[in-house]
Amino acid sequence: MESKLNITEFLDRDQKKDLLRLLTAGSVDDGKSTLIGRLLFDSKKLYEDQLDALERDSKRVGNAGDNIDYALLLDGLKAEREQGITIDVAYRYFSTNRRKFIIADTPGHEQYTRNMITGGSTAGLAIILVDARSGVITQTRRHTYLVSLLGIKHVVLAVNKMDLVGYDKAVFDAIVGDYMAFASPLGIPDITAIPLSALKGDNVVESSDNMPWYEGMPLLSFLETVRVDSDHNYTDLRYPVQYVLRPNLDFRGFAGKVASGVIRKGDEVMALPSGKRSTVKGIHVYEGEQEEAFPPQSVIVTLDDEIDVSRGEMLVHPDNLPTVSRNFEAMVVWMDEEPMDPEKKFFIKHTTNTTRAHIDGIKYRVDVNTMEHAKADRLSLNEIGRVIFTTGKPLFFDAYAKNKNTGAFILIDPITNNTSAVGMIIGPVEPSEQHADAGAVISVTGSSLKSEETVRRLAGRLSQEGHTVIVVGQHIEGAHIIDADSGDAFEAIANIVDKL
Repeated sequence: MESKLNITEFLDRDQKKDLLRLLTAGSVDDGKSTLIGRLLFDSKKLYEDQLDALERDSKRVGNAGDNIDYALLLDGLKAEREQGITIDVAYRYFSTNRRKFIIADTPGHEQYTRNMITGGSTAGLAIILVDARSGVITQTRRHTYLVSLLGIKHVVLAVNKMDLVGYDKAVFDAIVGDYMAFASPLGIPDITAIPLSALKGDNVVESSDNMPWYEGMPLLSFLETVRVDSDHNYTDLRYPVQYVLRPNLDFRGFAGKVASGVIRKGDEVMALPSGKRSTVKGIHVYEGEQEEAFPPQSVIVTLDDEIDVSRGEMLVHPDNLPTVSRNFEAMVVWMDEEPMDPEKKFFIKHTTNTTRAHIDGIKYRVDVNTMEHAKADRLSLNEIGRVIFTTGKPLFFDAYAKNKNTGAFILIDPITNNTSAVGMIIGPVEPSEQHADAGAVISVTGSSLKSEETVRRLAGRLSQEGHTVIVVGQHIEGAHIIDADSGDAFEAIANIVDKL
């Protein structure tokens, strides 16, 4: 009886452990996979058959000489083992007495940027590895920029291979100084530097006797204690409705996951986009009713009034509303092998909402190696740019920097159904940059940003001569139609606007 009770208590404690998702990033041969393998090995989280296989593989295909090649625990693809690099994202799950972990070992090559974005999209912490012999290099800057783009608030600068520089404190201090000078403008709030040797095990699980000058915690201790629960937004209630449950005539609930904020019984809530208000009657989970819910809980909410709410709509507090708009700008990472076609209409998936989206323009493309901005009319695989969008119906969003769950979206190719891009919303666009059909002046081509090249291409495709027709005052009784190709078009528009 006592043993059963102990097992029950153990499972209950294990169930209540919080979860930390983290990613590792670094240049080729910085030791990302080796570090995670060492972390698993030293924390005694490997089974005997895994250890036997690791020893055999280390002798057969390892790259660590006579030592165990811990990278083989993560580099499972044949091409990865042959080249000694990481290509795909490898996920590893383990737990200690204090916390559960999901580690994403992401590739360091520029051509695998989309893999790193995928692995880091849900991460709360990033480990940026630096070779102590090389210091801060171009790839280090690129990975740090991508981490800041993803909104990851906690970064560990792991200065690896300290054994190859004689565990020299001066080398470590110089690298940390260079990195902080680069990273400070990116606005990452929490950066911790740890000197270590993944191959030898220094400062990975246990503190190293070889570096008595380092007074901080070893890597595992830091990962167990870093505070990530405060990273959730508990201020702005955003409850995207995923499904309406109607099991019988007496129950009508709205199922979903709390994206941010706290929802309580008795709260007044507003449904978007209708603007109708009601009061929270109950909050239901599998175990029964509860008084409140917060991220990332999935619950069912019932309301006092029978207001019309369906999938894709959102419950919020009336005094704290998101931006409701069809126009916004975002940082976009292009994920598709096929380059961006600005003329194509995509599907956009944002929270539980799916609609059509059109690319109105690209402000600039970012060189991820230098952080320089360049003009661009399209994006190719792994490229990043600042893009203006118009959607088929209004979305309810916040800036990604403020709320990751309501600030992120994906673009889907309507023909291939591939994920074309992922995006992080910056905010609504200025009226002057909005899609033309959002204002009082409309071009029948659907966009005021059409280039001459686009017009020529459309004219050739349709075998028609291109003309621009502008409608002024379509929201006012008595619209005016003007042929903008005529010589007196601007004078005519000016005269009409003066009369409005």
